[in-house]
Amino acid sequence: MITDYTEAIRINPNFAVAYYRRGNAKNALGDKQGAIADLNEAIRIDPKYADGYYSRGDAKDDLGDKQGAIADYNEVIRINPKDAFAYYCRGLAKTDLGDKQGAITDYNEAIRINPKYADFYIHRGIAKSELGDKQGAITDYTEAIRINPKSRSAGYALQFRGLVKLELLDIEGWRADLILGKLLLQVYGNL
Repeated sequence: MITDYTEAIRINPNFAVAYYRRGNAKNALGDKQGAIADLNEAIRIDPKYADGYYSRGDAKDDLGDKQGAIADYNEVIRINPKDAFAYYCRGLAKTDLGDKQGAITDYNEAIRINPKYADFYIHRGIAKSELGDKQGAITDYTEAIRINPKSRSAGYALQFRGLVKLELLDIEGWRADLILGKLLLQVYGNL
């Protein structure tokens, strides 16, 4: 694939999509710096190429450059303010930097735009729990389970909700959530 994109770039050096796709291919192969170089070029050619900023933000995030990732997600949001996943990814980067309240603000916006994506609720629940809002976290995990009860996301939400219940000394609730969560993760993946 990379050779095909390289050939397309040789034929048309201003083909932003070819740089973007080659950058994503490099990223998938673990060449984060090569991916960023290609994505820089795609963005230079087309400064309003939201997908280029998005992918570059992901590569920067993978390299630990959380501030750089946030800057790229900010650009995606500037170009497309209705991109729920840009808010979500920016929230994840803010969480990694310790800005839990900023992350919650981003998760809130992601949920406002797309209230049917369970992982938004899971990560907001994690941030709420870490800030001490245990009941708010349980509410978010419960909503994630309600949205997609037969899924890997529900399995994770049950596991997280169980841990919060344990912190609140609800031993029966903890046990039930952990058992069901483990079963869902066995059925739908990641265990």
